[in-house]
Amino acid sequence: MPASLRTAVAYRRPRTLGRHIGGSRKRFDRRLGEILDHATAVFCDKGYEAASMRDLSRATGMSLAGLYYYFESKEKLLYLIQKHAFETILAGLRRRLEGLRDPEQRVRVLIQNHLEYFLANQRAMKVLSHEDEVLKNSYGAEVRAIKREYYRICLGLVEDLMRARGVEFSDRIAVLSLFGMMNWIYTWHNPRVDADAGVLARQMADIFLTGLLGAGKRKRSSRPTQ
Repeated sequence: MPASLRTAVAYRRPRTLGRHIGGSRKRFDRRLGEILDHATAVFCDKGYEAASMRDLSRATGMSLAGLYYYFESKEKLLYLIQKHAFETILAGLRRRLEGLRDPEQRVRVLIQNHLEYFLANQRAMKVLSHEDEVLKNSYGAEVRAIKREYYRICLGLVEDLMRARGVEFSDRIAVLSLFGMMNWIYTWHNPRVDADAGVLARQMADIFLTGLLGAGKRKRSSRPTQ
């Protein structure tokens, strides 16, 4: 679990939290992960507005008083869910890009990393998509900063590919279209009939790259000769 996520909860952790969430760091991380998983399920099933702290208390197995003490509000739990998801996706992408130089392969890695996390965490993705604008103040600002960093990296990967292939096209439209393809996969993916994340990533990358690189070629070929 990212250290920043642990810190977001641990700053309120007295010694007695060891008995409630776990004494060691590993046990603390595991218990915090379980609480966030249960909270994700509640938000997914009921929606953020309809979910209550009592619902969350029942689902997590913590007393209502304990939940309020350690997490303060359901907004804090939603913040931790979103923070954990985006930091995990971002860290995974950075790790996979290390030492990889080919621009096309770097875009393919982006798509595979994104889809693997989304398909493995479909409830969290539904919560992230449906409750995107709920967080306010410092919670919202922090999550938006992580999302902007992710967008910046993705934009850079697409720009590098377009530059390498001589493609003239709106990089913003290209990246946002790619996110549109990837982000809503939880609404239709059925593991009984649809391919796994690895196969889907290759197929989706083929569709995106064929369209992007083909659009660039068509634009160049349509220029009037001098």
